[in-house]
Amino acid sequence: MKKYVVISALLILSVVFFQSFEKKEKESLAPLLDLKTFFRNGEKTTFRISPDGNYFSYRADYKGKMNVFVQKGNDQKAIRVTEDTLRSIGSYFWKGNRIVFSQDFGGDENFQLFSVKPDGSDKKALTPFAGVRAVIIDDLKDVKGKNSEMIVGLNKRTREYFDPYLLNIDTGVLTLLYDNKENYDEWITDNEGVIRLASKTDGVNITWNYRNSAAEPFSELLTTSFKEAFYPKSFDSLNKDIYAMSNINRDKIVLVSYDPIVKKELKEIYGVKDYDLSDVFYDRKKQKLVNVTWEEAKMEKHFFDKEWKEIDGNLKSKFKNYEVEVLSYDDARTKAIVWIGNDRTPGKYYLYDFKTRDSKLAANPFPWIIESQMSYMKPITYTARDGMVIHGYLTIPIGVEPKNLPLVVNPHGGPWARDSWGFNNEVQFLANRGYAVLQMNFRGSTGYGKDFWQSSFKQWGKTMQDDITDGVEWMKKEGIADKDRIAIYGGSYGGYATLAGVAFTPDLYAAAVDYVGVSNMFSFMNTIPPYWKPYLDQFHEMVGDPVKDSLFLASISPALHADKIKTPLFIAQGANDPRVNKDESDQMVAALKKQGVEVEYMVKKDEGHGFHNQDNMYDFYGAMETFLGKHLKSKK
Repeated sequence: MKKYVVISALLILSVVFFQSFEKKEKESLAPLLDLKTFFRNGEKTTFRISPDGNYFSYRADYKGKMNVFVQKGNDQKAIRVTEDTLRSIGSYFWKGNRIVFSQDFGGDENFQLFSVKPDGSDKKALTPFAGVRAVIIDDLKDVKGKNSEMIVGLNKRTREYFDPYLLNIDTGVLTLLYDNKENYDEWITDNEGVIRLASKTDGVNITWNYRNSAAEPFSELLTTSFKEAFYPKSFDSLNKDIYAMSNINRDKIVLVSYDPIVKKELKEIYGVKDYDLSDVFYDRKKQKLVNVTWEEAKMEKHFFDKEWKEIDGNLKSKFKNYEVEVLSYDDARTKAIVWIGNDRTPGKYYLYDFKTRDSKLAANPFPWIIESQMSYMKPITYTARDGMVIHGYLTIPIGVEPKNLPLVVNPHGGPWARDSWGFNNEVQFLANRGYAVLQMNFRGSTGYGKDFWQSSFKQWGKTMQDDITDGVEWMKKEGIADKDRIAIYGGSYGGYATLAGVAFTPDLYAAAVDYVGVSNMFSFMNTIPPYWKPYLDQFHEMVGDPVKDSLFLASISPALHADKIKTPLFIAQGANDPRVNKDESDQMVAALKKQGVEVEYMVKKDEGHGFHNQDNMYDFYGAMETFLGKHLKSKK
């Protein structure tokens, strides 16, 4: 086995890390909390304020599902404006004098849009097309004369591409904005809500096309490989130059201004040395850049606008030791809904007055979660066997010495995503059961630059998996993890990593939980959603081509290596999953049973890619708790 490299900086970090935990050792052990504490629907959550400032809205439980409620001013009584008893309402927002929300059917991800008045009347199905997915291209917020309109994309003409429509949310009338015979796949509007940019991919290259007005045809602006980032975010106040996030000719994503007439980057506006920028906020009403954000161990911001910077500074001074975020505000900019939270609380909502800067508690959605009973999530780094530095987070049960603990390794999904610092109900649940939890941003995780991302190409089950394994070895070497009580649990790609972990390092884990994970690269690629197909060549280059790389894909498909698995497994799957087809889990379970490996299998008929219904979550996490307790023999 190759030696694991530990640099001196890491040794110093480890000392600081252990000291930080030692400071918390005097804190009391948390009581064993009811499972429902962590997965119960919030009393009132996802607060929003209406554009006229007369109402605020939130999601709350109704017959076991999250629905939308509206409350007027200082009234004590709220009105429920949705009535879904089959599946929780997820995304919703205010538009004009109505609420717009989306819903799919049983987790199939073919989301339809609906609108309703704040008194619950006049509910309209805005995109009532079976098997069609609606996406919001631009909600036209702060665009004059567009209070009742927004731009949506529908894959009604063909399932692979979305055509842009102007949607009137009062009447439900849809007007085609562009005859998309070119099969453009992304659209960007200017400050007046006019579509000015459209992108198209050949599978591996992305071409952005530009037009100066709605009356003109599109012409090619620039073409980049999918390996380069060029993300137009908005036009400037003159609707001339483009503000874009780009890593062209550089490793990290930065904010640039780009002239579409001369087809040239004008200047770099802002960038960070070691991290990609993650987002840009352009205020359409003020027609000014407000801020950029990026994620280090925690989320960071740089402000361009003095007024918004002062608002942020005032909120941070009011709520020390908490992250703060302005979620929603009225058109007149007189009041806002503000969220505060950290790694030990899912957060509270406050009503904030822009003028007086006073804040008033609007709701504590999870009053049963007591911050002092939750565990700290600590940023950590370790070095992989080839010298790559891997960032992550370690959570130790509150009041417990970080030594010789049962460990749950929790790789994230995506895989081109990342884990973040903050309250995580799964992590807190596991910590409350006495497990240390390790999350890592293995190579390919986003936010760390182009080179780090590309280092994951065709590395599923290889160096990406080594990064996870090396994290486990680091935990063992530091004495935090008991080598005989280590489990791995993940969803989606994390589920794949779970299966790969027990197939390719069969002696490392004592138990494994696979949640909607990929098991066979060939069947997985044959069952992807139709709107992913334009990007299939890109996916082949990043993961592997079923024809050209058949031997490689076979070598990294856990289902084809079930004979190596001896670790007990618990597998959970949604029957309607459009991303990871149920066959991925079926074939894995069949192969394990054939080998005589202990396997538990949970299928929920009313779920898709992950469980969203509260009762199903209770079932899943309850079964996970029993399973891990059986095989890790946790002392708590």
